[in-house]
Amino acid sequence: MFQNETAGAGILASRHIVMQLALEEVVAIESGKEMEETFKPLKSDDRLKHYPLTPFRLIRGLICLLVYLSTAFMFVVYFAPVAAVLMRFFSIHYCRKATSFLFALWLALWPFLFEKINGTKVVFSGDLVPPKERVLIIANHRTEVDWMYLWNLALRKGCLGYIKYILKSSLMKLPVFGWGFHILEFISVERKWEVDEPAMRQMLSTFKDSRDPLWLALFPEGTDFSEEKCQKSQKFASEVGLPVLANVLLPKTRGFGVCLEVLQNSLDAVYDVSIAYKHQLPTFLDNVFGTDPSEVHIHVQRIPVKDIPTSDAKAATWLMDRFQLKDQLLLDFKARGHFPNEGTEQELSTVKCLVNFTVVILLTALFIYLTFFSSVWFKTYASLACAYLASATHFKFRPLPITNLI
Repeated sequence: MFQNETAGAGILASRHIVMQLALEEVVAIESGKEMEETFKPLKSDDRLKHYPLTPFRLIRGLICLLVYLSTAFMFVVYFAPVAAVLMRFFSIHYCRKATSFLFALWLALWPFLFEKINGTKVVFSGDLVPPKERVLIIANHRTEVDWMYLWNLALRKGCLGYIKYILKSSLMKLPVFGWGFHILEFISVERKWEVDEPAMRQMLSTFKDSRDPLWLALFPEGTDFSEEKCQKSQKFASEVGLPVLANVLLPKTRGFGVCLEVLQNSLDAVYDVSIAYKHQLPTFLDNVFGTDPSEVHIHVQRIPVKDIPTSDAKAATWLMDRFQLKDQLLLDFKARGHFPNEGTEQELSTVKCLVNFTVVILLTALFIYLTFFSSVWFKTYASLACAYLASATHFKFRPLPITNLI
């Protein structure tokens, strides 16, 4: 437990709370660029890729992208209206069980791509965490694809369909994927606290059912790391007397505090996750074409929720302490090339990955046949499903149960 009980820490904690708005403004000036960066085109630069972008990798990547987009579209259109809408009228709990099971099939394609097709080595270290816990994840945000590698851990722990992210609202506008984020109950934020706080509290209050596994992922830095952002963060920290960090940005504590306040009685633990990459940082298209990264290192530290202070000021201090430790951990990784206590998770089963891939492809083929080569009723169903998903995502609409069926 990393709780600082001294009077100086209490003053520091208060300053954390007071300075949050200013810190958010420092980060927010970058937010307009981030939507464009998410799927930025692969550019020639001076970096040497781990694997060169050969014609084979280019063609394979384009095929993978086509497969992933088509499977995502068909899964959302055919499964979401039944599993995530109709079932929700009767039971949110069973709605989530069905949604988790069905969409975990599709989400599992990404760890398959990363580890089996691209050959990226994913190394886990730290604590061996139990399966199907209810946890809040706090992770550093090194690049635009960090959040995708959390799927590799969630798949191993049986929580792939239950992982939820707090993410910027612009990502909800992505075609098809935005619909999926809505169905999976991701929490979108505008980066305006007066708008985000009531929206977060409302969504978080629906996650308190202890029967549902929950992995709620939060990136407290609020944006992905860059040298420019780091310099601004360090300048701000030195001006207001906060720790000057070199490998992470200053965390924004208010979002973490609200998550902890609303969910604390229903959580088992907080996972402090540190993500690092060998050699250089990957982009989304590096992942698609398999040119980078060579290795992803994921270090997990499990902190029982009972060991985390409940007051806003002390929770803010606790989070800042964790990011100071995370900063040192990442500095040690740079020097040594690995995190301590490696080898906590086994490799994915190739057979299970192939079986899952086959099931997804067969279901997608069936849905394509029904939509384009079968009855006009399926075309009508698909059209209505698209209309509903687009409007529900835009207006953030989710049905409420009409009975007390459990």
